[in-house]
Amino acid sequence: MRSSLAVVAALLGAGALPATPAVAGPTGCDYPSCTPGITPGVVLGAPCDNTTYYVFGTADYYISFASEPGRLMFCGSPRRYQPRWFRSPPMAGVKEENSDCTDFIDYVAQAPDGLFLTCVAQNGRTSWVRGDT
Repeated sequence: MRSSLAVVAALLGAGALPATPAVAGPTGCDYPSCTPGITPGVVLGAPCDNTTYYVFGTADYYISFASEPGRLMFCGSPRRYQPRWFRSPPMAGVKEENSDCTDFIDYVAQAPDGLFLTCVAQNGRTSWVRGDT
């Protein structure tokens, strides 16, 4: 028995046995629940500081929405006023900038690097574009 274990250990150490293949993770994220960097406990209408990256938050359970605790919000600056927390349109999770978003018209998303994206139809094409412009 010991000699068998020694042989297996030697083969593993020498790289003669194939490594166990890595299990691939999810290929996409279509929901807020799998989106990284969402700030908990934000208050509707309160000032916020970043309208470009990692702009999503969830409502404080006791202050923002008595009937909607945990509602998704985003940090935005309409007409370039001081940024505030607003109710978010539906969110499609993590998407790539400039990729097709036919199934998500008028949704928002986050790029893998945290960039705020929105799905827009223009020039006969629907695509994820920067949400901060």
